[in-house]
Amino acid sequence: MPIPVSEAAAIAGRIAANVERVIIGKREAIDRVLVAMIAGGHVLLEDVPGVGKTMLARSLAASVGGQFRRIQFTPDLLPSDVTGVSIFDQKQAEFVFRPGPVFANITLADEINRASPRTQSSLLEAMEEGQVTADGVTHQLPAPFMVIATENPIEYEGVYPLPESQLDRFLLRFSLGYPEREQEMQIVRAQLVEHPVVALEPVTDASEIARVQETAAHCHVAEDVYGYVLDLVEATRQSDDLHLGAGPRGTLALVRCAQALATLDGREFVGPDDVKTIAPSALAHRLLPRPEARVSGVTGAEIVEQLLQTIPVPA
Repeated sequence: MPIPVSEAAAIAGRIAANVERVIIGKREAIDRVLVAMIAGGHVLLEDVPGVGKTMLARSLAASVGGQFRRIQFTPDLLPSDVTGVSIFDQKQAEFVFRPGPVFANITLADEINRASPRTQSSLLEAMEEGQVTADGVTHQLPAPFMVIATENPIEYEGVYPLPESQLDRFLLRFSLGYPEREQEMQIVRAQLVEHPVVALEPVTDASEIARVQETAAHCHVAEDVYGYVLDLVEATRQSDDLHLGAGPRGTLALVRCAQALATLDGREFVGPDDVKTIAPSALAHRLLPRPEARVSGVTGAEIVEQLLQTIPVPA
């Protein structure tokens, strides 16, 4: 059952403030993760080591009172190490399913591109349908369920780049970046004795998250805003710099993210600015630049920004 948008925004604000006790000075990144959670999607964090990607996932799980599990992706990791395995129970004389670490509210897929494509693809059913099928039996994942995957964009040896079809499953992709000088000083001082994530207490629960998600799903989207989204997505398909533009899943992701962003802001309607704010994070990883564009150093995010400057914004 939906709740008033002001109440939904207040719940999201409490979560963000709680996470910010650990992830200092990165409110925009925290809001991005909340947008993904409210929209029922998953996040790919692409950044260098040591900037707080794991702590962001742990802090979010602690703030919503959810179970957190971490999967360290390595070349020898098997799909069953992620989803679970059936083991023969001699007492019951039958096979019993032992759930894998993906059965959690917040699952951190750390360095996801270090595992083989077969192991990477074991997450697809869980991310898309919220379930795992093993030996012909379907097992539902807990709600809310969210995958936060990480990548190191610097190292290229011993990695398996995520294919476009798998990148498309992530609602948002973005980076945290290095903190400012004063913020980094706060981080160092806060962690000298004990890491602040240890002391985090839940500020909400799964039932409230579900109501916030429902409220966001009912956020009004006007026809001209729908048109603006479609114009942007269509422009990616027509761009001379792109070999592959965003598909219908990207269109839906952009609308859902804009609804979640409006809900965070306490509004019952989506505006063009919501679309413009979230579009680079929602669309860039779904685009495949042409070889000549890649050689020139043009990224998907830069192409999205260029398109946003050329497409007319509805009044």
